[in-house]
Amino acid sequence: MAKIGRLLTSMVTPFDASGEVNYIKAAELARGLVRSGSDGVVVAGTTGEAPTLTRDEQTRLFIEVRDAIDSEFSVVAGTGSNSTKEAITYTQDAERAGADAVLLVAPYYNKPTQSGLYNHFKVIAENTSLPCILYNVPGRTSINISAETTIRLSALPNIVGIKESSGNFEQSATIIEEARDGFAVWSGNDADIFPIMCLGGYGAIVVASHLVGRQFKNMMQMLLDGSVTGAATEHRRLLPIMTGIYDTTNPMPIRYLLNQAGFGVGSPRLPLTEPDPEDAVKLDKLISKYQIDLEI
Repeated sequence: MAKIGRLLTSMVTPFDASGEVNYIKAAELARGLVRSGSDGVVVAGTTGEAPTLTRDEQTRLFIEVRDAIDSEFSVVAGTGSNSTKEAITYTQDAERAGADAVLLVAPYYNKPTQSGLYNHFKVIAENTSLPCILYNVPGRTSINISAETTIRLSALPNIVGIKESSGNFEQSATIIEEARDGFAVWSGNDADIFPIMCLGGYGAIVVASHLVGRQFKNMMQMLLDGSVTGAATEHRRLLPIMTGIYDTTNPMPIRYLLNQAGFGVGSPRLPLTEPDPEDAVKLDKLISKYQIDLEI
């Protein structure tokens, strides 16, 4: 099983002209991402439009992507759900498909208490041997996994880390300080990579690494080598693309930019759409300022 890695790209799911999953292009994209700096990929996450994928599509994506990249690179399967029973089913599908770990988003819409969150993740972890990464993204789920709940969950042996997308650095720092040794905190926001790693976070599960993955990896390595000033300079240089790809709903901008760069991934599935024309102009201007690391 691959080590999960510090830099993971939350991968777009390519669609063909009829809106069906393009598995050949998904394999090509995964290979391109690990060649351009990523230690692994997240499949069927937020950026992969998991809510509009069927169970069969998700499972086949896990299989195809795992087969496409060398075993040294990790495949993390997005298997979270607001139904605990369904999340267990998806997680067991991913385990059979050969995934190296799973990413479990906090239950959305039904707004559980912290006790409910704890028990939701605990039961899923007890029903798989795979490493489980929690995913805290209150802007999408309407619920925050508190630092206290995360710290409790870190005591479970196969809950190995959290993707923190809350933007709450006090919360991230508390988790880093008080969770069990070896529990990893990945930044879930591109613009938070530098501050979270400065606090002692492990890495990042992000989106702009589709295009500037090698540049992200270089910034992260500077931090690991103790060159904080150099890393800060790189962070500031990369900040416009880190934030600009979220000016409208993710993954609409990154999908558009991949298509514009020549790596055709198709249009999003409804209810997502192509960016509005004015947003597209801004994205074109944004990407013109950066070298693209992904091999097209």
